[in-house]
Amino acid sequence: MGAAFKKFCIRFCCCCCCEDDEDEEEKRPLLSHDTLEYFDREAKKRRDQETNLWNEPGDPSHSERDDDRTLYNLLQTRAQTQRGTHGYRRLSVDIEAMRDMRREVRDKWKMILENLGFMAEAESLLTVSTSASYDRMRNAAVARSLLQTLHTETSIFNRKEAPPERYLFILDRLIYLDAAEDFVAKARRFYPPKDDDDDEEDNTGRINLPLLLSRMNQNISGGEDEDEEGETTGPED
Repeated sequence: MGAAFKKFCIRFCCCCCCEDDEDEEEKRPLLSHDTLEYFDREAKKRRDQETNLWNEPGDPSHSERDDDRTLYNLLQTRAQTQRGTHGYRRLSVDIEAMRDMRREVRDKWKMILENLGFMAEAESLLTVSTSASYDRMRNAAVARSLLQTLHTETSIFNRKEAPPERYLFILDRLIYLDAAEDFVAKARRFYPPKDDDDDEEDNTGRINLPLLLSRMNQNISGGEDEDEEGETTGPED
């Protein structure tokens, strides 16, 4: 009876008797709560990659490489440290120092890509997500060989450390675009290898991973003492 009455109203009445039902349908969200949570998680992953530039992007634990593990532990320690304390500020400085080094490498790659003509595509080419998989690479062996060439024959990377795996995926894309060899040639030209003296001078500003680990342990053990000193400053990001 109710359904028939609604149909009658819709067909013959100038005022719709089903406005309440239509309003309810309009207010109903288009996406479910689970879908919104999924998109939120994916957005956080992208921000995490863009901020920290993990050298092993496919490792969700960030434990396979020493430098990734150190940065991850610093972030975890800072999250458990009271904001405004000396320990929190020192951890923030160390974290930003590691991030700056990674951004510096990324900026070198971006400059070369733009020089090759990829002005609009550089950002997309340099974006590597957590879903990056070696199984999906088209030319893994060639990409690894070119990455090793860049590591030994240019100064793009720190030659005392293994080259970041994230750039393996970028080289695979460049091979597909038939631009990998040109990229390596530009890298040799713009960032020639440094001699031993230059390396030693350049390494004075490099991150000392053992020192960072020592500082992190000191912050863990000494965090309570700092809180008791009553150091009160504004919150820091």
